[in-house]
Amino acid sequence: MASGSPTANIDDLHGMYIDDLTTGMTGVFGKTITEADVTLFAGISGDTNPIHLNHEFATASRFKGPVAHGMLTAGLISAVIATRLPGPGAVYLSQILRFTAPVRVGETVCARATITDIDRAKQRVRLATVCQVGETVVIDGEALIWVPARN
Repeated sequence: MASGSPTANIDDLHGMYIDDLTTGMTGVFGKTITEADVTLFAGISGDTNPIHLNHEFATASRFKGPVAHGMLTAGLISAVIATRLPGPGAVYLSQILRFTAPVRVGETVCARATITDIDRAKQRVRLATVCQVGETVVIDGEALIWVPARN
């Protein structure tokens, strides 16, 4: 570290604590899905279904063209929880997902998580989760996360 630089404090990296949260709070994360995102996700996940990667195959499908992986899109919910609400320190316990419409390369997905219930004794928070492309809901569901308390 350079002379005169402040030392890092672990609390500076932390997101919100359970006592900071109230029902109705919402976090949002947006991302435009690229062809590189789809290709990289296929490589990382091993999901090389041609519905995502082969234009000719996908054009003959019910989607009439390639679509992004549903779990790639669902990963944006994780981004909301990890970076926005409650942020770093939160731990996923479960996620229910309902895939309602496809996402295509070039579309911008807005992922939103809204606190619906807080169990302070167990340090658990329930969130309504949704991903949209414009006004179209592409995923909806519910997450349960553990949120640390201040020591």
